[in-house]
Amino acid sequence: MEIHLDKRAVKQIRLSAADAVEEGDTEALREDVLEAFSEEQVEEIERRLDSGDFFEFLTDVLDEWGGDDVDELFELLETQLGDIGIDLKYEPREDDDDLDEADDEDLADDEDEDDEDDDAELEPADDEDD
Repeated sequence: MEIHLDKRAVKQIRLSAADAVEEGDTEALREDVLEAFSEEQVEEIERRLDSGDFFEFLTDVLDEWGGDDVDELFELLETQLGDIGIDLKYEPREDDDDLDEADDEDLADDEDEDDEDDDAELEPADDEDD
């Protein structure tokens, strides 16, 4: 089985993991990871777990996690889920350079759209007095 986490879920987990690192508390992180999965995905994971409890599974993963590297958390989730036959897919973190390039492209696209709007405003209106 394959589970794909969307960008929103990955971002939420990353933010929550960063908070957990700062505060030393993984309770909210465990809840956020749990919420990243759909109810159907959780049920399938629980069917495959010996304990049958995804919450307990997440507790074990978080206990094993060093608590300092967010990428390590994702690797642990991948490995542990892989052990029960679930292939976890997610968008890897973009490098700062990639983010800058993407932001630059978005900004350029926005400027192009603004230029088109400005051009439309500058065109003379047809005079009906002719």
